Amino acid sequence: MSDLVHHAVGESRPAVFRGLRESVLRLSLLRKDWAANGPPWLPLVLVLAAIAGVAYADHLVVSLSLVYLYTLPLTVGAVFLPKEVSYGLIVACIVFHYFFHYFDSPRHIHLGLRIFHDLSALLCLTFIVYVIQLYIERQESLVKTVEPQRDDLLRDVELAAEVQRLFLPLGKLVVSGLEVAGMMQPARGVSGDYYDYFAINAHTTQIIIADVAGKGVPAALLMSATAAAVRLEANHDRNMLEQVERLNTGIHSVSDSDRYLTLLLAEIDAQKRTLRYVNCGHNPGLLFRARTKTLTRLDSSCPPIGLAPKEICELASETLVAGDVLVFYTDGVTEAENQLGEEFGIERLSATVRGGSSLSAEDLMNNIYNAAADFCRDDFDDDVTILVVKCNFDGSPTVSS
Repeated sequence: MSDLVHHAVGESRPAVFRGLRESVLRLSLLRKDWAANGPPWLPLVLVLAAIAGVAYADHLVVSLSLVYLYTLPLTVGAVFLPKEVSYGLIVACIVFHYFFHYFDSPRHIHLGLRIFHDLSALLCLTFIVYVIQLYIERQESLVKTVEPQRDDLLRDVELAAEVQRLFLPLGKLVVSGLEVAGMMQPARGVSGDYYDYFAINAHTTQIIIADVAGKGVPAALLMSATAAAVRLEANHDRNMLEQVERLNTGIHSVSDSDRYLTLLLAEIDAQKRTLRYVNCGHNPGLLFRARTKTLTRLDSSCPPIGLAPKEICELASETLVAGDVLVFYTDGVTEAENQLGEEFGIERLSATVRGGSSLSAEDLMNNIYNAAADFCRDDFDDDVTILVVKCNFDGSPTVSS
């Protein structure tokens, strides 16, 4: 057993010493960031090679002094190397200049003039390296200050995203005859999109999809206010036009002209098989009719929410049959661009809906998202929200992909 232990320890020593030696080289010859991300020997080798090149040129040109050409390699060294190494290279450069230039020069130069020339070059090179080192140190200090603030901000954004997800519906809809699936994919951690659905009674559900103008935290804050207001409206009467008017008044009072939202508010009565909706500047919803295999657009009938103190809208309605499919979405889907700058567009979306009309609501939702993601190579510029409602009034079969 002791032989095995000694053998293991003996084999581990070279690795330990090797790792220690590499660590010492990294810490002594490189700045921290470069030591972590690049070969430890490369900057020093490049600087030494450049100094050797200048020294050789200084040796060949005897008619004038090239000592100030050492500024270039020393400047590079000051960026990548610690100040102790950089200042040591200055001394080496002056020594190289003294030996390679003066000793081989056919002209006789007074010793005092040599010393004055070398001292002035030493001071000049030292000043340049000092200024660069000072700048680098301030940059490193700034990075050390900013990094914790950046990490705190990222944690705050992650927390905001978690809170935002609480506004989204949890679980499946319990209204008989309706199958609903929804998703939201933020473009910047937090989203300006919003969707919701909830049962009003045993056979009626309300569906909401909204898109706040803009992206990021400001849009997410207004989205959260919208979600809270919609939930409060759920406790009021079911007059959708009055709901929209009250929501518009509330949003307009807390936002400016640059902050508004598009909204599509709908109610589906599975017993009467009717759809009533109000589209406030939102992308037209798509209604796939199972009998005729055609698509009907649920177009906007009034301006977006929050633009004006008063909102005058029209209530529209459609009759539904078993197998009909409703698709609501935000412009992050239709405005997804490929490498040629072409948008996914409503025509490609419509084709995807037609092709997947027999699928379940969740599978069709996934098909739409995947089609848009493949089109733009998963590089969405805006938040993506998709909401699919499948009408299974007669218990019509649903195909699962």
